[in-house]
Amino acid sequence: MRETTELTEAAGRFADRLRAAPQSRLQRGGAAEGLSLARELALRAGRLEEPTGPSRVMPDAGPFAVGDQLAVAAADFAEAWHAACARAASAEQRAALRGQLDEAVDLVRAAAAGSGL
Repeated sequence: MRETTELTEAAGRFADRLRAAPQSRLQRGGAAEGLSLARELALRAGRLEEPTGPSRVMPDAGPFAVGDQLAVAAADFAEAWHAACARAASAEQRAALRGQLDEAVDLVRAAAAGSGL
């Protein structure tokens, strides 16, 4: 199975940009974009861990915490993805997981591009 390095590196770069951004740029949309992405990755990680479990929403901890929230959400998704791969019993399940990882990478890239940072 593919490794999650592409995801974690892309999320790490975006998280670093969020951490380094001044408050004025974060408030112009960078923080909202980062939080939206972190929430989506956390939701997807939760679905990988417990497909029928309750959805939990990542709280808004403020614009200066968004970089850390994104980094944690990406790492959680990567761990959940690896665990799901270990449980996958068929080629179809593994293919679906590869697709989910590709989607997550695309989400990170799109959010970084649209953040204005």
